[in-house]
Amino acid sequence: MNVFKRVVWVCAAVSLSACGAPEESPAQESLGEQDSALTTSTFGGCTFTVSYTTIAPPYPPVYVASLTRQASGTCPYPAATVELGRSYNTPSLNVLGTAVGLSVGFSIKSGISGSSPTVCLFRHIDPATLGTIREAFVGANFGAGSVYGCRLDQTDAGTTLVGYGTKTGALPGEVGNKPNWVATYVNFFTSTTPAVYYTY
Repeated sequence: MNVFKRVVWVCAAVSLSACGAPEESPAQESLGEQDSALTTSTFGGCTFTVSYTTIAPPYPPVYVASLTRQASGTCPYPAATVELGRSYNTPSLNVLGTAVGLSVGFSIKSGISGSSPTVCLFRHIDPATLGTIREAFVGANFGAGSVYGCRLDQTDAGTTLVGYGTKTGALPGEVGNKPNWVATYVNFFTSTTPAVYYTY
């Protein structure tokens, strides 16, 4: 995790008013664009991968996001795949195993209309059943805009889940409409504590 992101996430986790929004620069924006999606991760001796397939026709195509658990000598469970959701645009996909739990992040555009918003979903996944233990939603107010990226990281030895990306609409409680967002979920795997949002 680079220093720029660490500063942003400390601000988000401690207080929205404790830190001023950092100055944006072309270099910082470039770093954000270059962050590669984490599509494979390990948890409990198992390897998990997120991917998507395309169904076409119909047109426009439908993208089906899936989570796959691979069989191995270290994994106590067999190979399996579960569908995460379907989208009318190419989904952003992340999977992250921490010391505490397994999570996925993905984007969904559920409507065919060009004005239909894209939202992010973060899920705590049961590694044995691939079922959802907890789901958290990030979307613009009243569907007036979209959120993208849906990337994952962790703090506090993996107990706090951090999602981040870009957006075109204001998030709940946001004054103005800044282009980048961070959602910090304290004790994501053991509570239902809502996100603290930070935008810049």
